[in-house]
Amino acid sequence: MNQKGGVGKTTVTVNLGAALARLGKEVLLVDLDPQANLSIHLNVAIHELTCSIYDVLVAQMELAEVVLPRLRTRLSLAPANIDLSGAEVELVNAVGRETLLRDALVPYLRDHPCDFVFFDCPPSLGILSLNALAASREVFIPIQTEFFALQGLAKLLGVIELITKRLNRDLRLSRVIPTLYDTRTVLSKEVLADIKAHFGDMVTTAKIRKNVRLAEAPSHGKTIFEYDAASTGSEDFTALAQEILGRKNAPPSRRRAAREGPAAQAATPPGDIAPAAEAVPGNGGHAAAVKAQSLVFLKRRHKNGHDARVRVSRRRMRQVLARGAAARAVRA
Repeated sequence: MNQKGGVGKTTVTVNLGAALARLGKEVLLVDLDPQANLSIHLNVAIHELTCSIYDVLVAQMELAEVVLPRLRTRLSLAPANIDLSGAEVELVNAVGRETLLRDALVPYLRDHPCDFVFFDCPPSLGILSLNALAASREVFIPIQTEFFALQGLAKLLGVIELITKRLNRDLRLSRVIPTLYDTRTVLSKEVLADIKAHFGDMVTTAKIRKNVRLAEAPSHGKTIFEYDAASTGSEDFTALAQEILGRKNAPPSRRRAAREGPAAQAATPPGDIAPAAEAVPGNGGHAAAVKAQSLVFLKRRHKNGHDARVRVSRRRMRQVLARGAAARAVRA
């Protein structure tokens, strides 16, 4: 939850849910945003829905009638559509309006046990968000690692505290998830340091880095794992899911090691010829990793007696070796 828009709430909901489902957990996603971005992300034709989460809140329909079961393996969805935009007004005088979702969820989970239920909340602190807080045990806050990251969070934390006192004593702020993290900029690192200083151990070790594949996946109606399982987005959400489950993160892939430099250096074997990933620090992306694979490093002895590493393309190396072999053949 975050009342600020554009911080990655829907992206985190979809892909964290998918990551946990891939790790064997039964997951239910509930779309509480009238824009229905969560439903669209999973390729649901929202204009063709006969019922949605709106009918659960306003018409007291059973949640089981609305849920689309096993939309993906171990991943179910309670979809939304534009009708939900009128729920705030229609529920304004309803008795117990803040707990309608909780009242619907309890019997559903009794018959359809889930390991995780994620609510994708709208960017506001209205009736829909209050229903999500009243029905939850933990709050995850995605925070972009940009200038306005901490703006408005005081209000959200105050609402969480109020809900805990009056409606849901089990509720607690559990995780703060850094999103839109750009490894190339000093700003992202500074904002992340501020977030950690403010929230301490609640900040997840896993960061969701900026990745164009994450931005492209919704337009194809796919999770990041369906769209590009080898992307940094897939790596980040897998690491986040493992962290939430308390598992040890898997070692980075070769592609990630090539981008991150220092990790690759630790694995570099000794010798005069080393993989070029050792000399490509930072987040150079796939292009840098491919370019790195075409380079080798040689030691060259200078006149002053010191060794220096010289970068040589593999193609050029083959040409030099071929000429040397030809020269030796002529001499022979």
